Amino acid sequence: MGTQTGPAYGGPTQVAPANVLPTVVHPTQNVVNQNVIPHIVPHVHPTHTTTVNNHIFNHQHYFPQTQSVVNTCKNQHFACPGHPPVSPAMCPPVSPAFCPPRRPGICF
Repeated sequence: MGTQTGPAYGGPTQVAPANVLPTVVHPTQNVVNQNVIPHIVPHVHPTHTTTVNNHIFNHQHYFPQTQSVVNTCKNQHFACPGHPPVSPAMCPPVSPAFCPPRRPGICF
C-alpha cells in the first residue's frame, strides 16, 4: 500500500485561509446584581397622658343642740305672830330689808 495523504487520498491536504463571516449577535442576557443598602428612618409616635384629679368636697352639716335647765329660787319672808302653826292669812310679808343675806347655793 502506498502512503495515504489528504482527503480521499488525492494528495496533500491544503488549508484555506479562514473566511470570517458576519458576527451573529444574540439577544442580550440580563444579569442583575443586587446590593442591599440599609437606611434607618426613625418614626416617633408621641403620646401625652393628662391625669385629671377631680376633688369633690362633701359638706356635711350638723346641727347639734344643747339643752340647759335653769332653776330659780325666790324667797318670801313672812312675819307671823305667836307660835306655829299659824294660818298663812295672818302672816303679812316682811320688807326685804328685814331678811338676812342668803348664803350662796341655798334657797329658803
